[in-house]
Amino acid sequence: MEYVGTIIGPMLDGTVVTLRMFFVTIALSLPLGLLLALGRISRYRVISGGIGVYIWLFRGTPLMLQLLFVYFALPLLPYIGIRLDDFPAAVLAFVLNYAAYFAEIFRAGIQSIDRGQYEGAKVLGMNYVQTMRRIILPQVVRRVLPPISNETITLVKDTSLIYVLAMNDLLRTARTIVQRDFSTTPFLVAAGFYLVMTLVLTWLFQKLERRYAAYDE
Repeated sequence: MEYVGTIIGPMLDGTVVTLRMFFVTIALSLPLGLLLALGRISRYRVISGGIGVYIWLFRGTPLMLQLLFVYFALPLLPYIGIRLDDFPAAVLAFVLNYAAYFAEIFRAGIQSIDRGQYEGAKVLGMNYVQTMRRIILPQVVRRVLPPISNETITLVKDTSLIYVLAMNDLLRTARTIVQRDFSTTPFLVAAGFYLVMTLVLTWLFQKLERRYAAYDE
């Protein structure tokens, strides 16, 4: 326990980096995913097709490859080369990746709503924006909570991939201490931190699901 006490400080610092990446990614990718979902079901084929290609690209390639491309390859592109620091580069890759997954979740949720509700809203004089905001999206949120919960928990674990950019997140901090002290204890402590974070998220989403389920009774 005395040894654990000596490594808790650095591990907490690494956890702050992990949580920062998590919250920024969620805050940006959820609304972007919703916008992409609305574009994906658009009647305009250029928009829906373009977004379809985007979703296919980011869901079909590894997140680690996307991280490496944004950080190392993006600056080398002719004419449009952009060099980003490690944190902005990681945020960009994570947001683009998770927005693609959230877009498909929202799209499925929106398309699961009965078409009669759109027609009913039209009879009441609502336009498209009013229909989505007042009628469709409240129901969609209830239906997509379980898959969003799964993706959110996966995001906590995926944040460990930022070690490839030499960012001192929780996992990289643990690995550094293991290499320094020749002890596997830091890995066990890191696992405990990840389990606590996923436990809190699981509890929060279960409360949200029970709250929305109450509206169906």
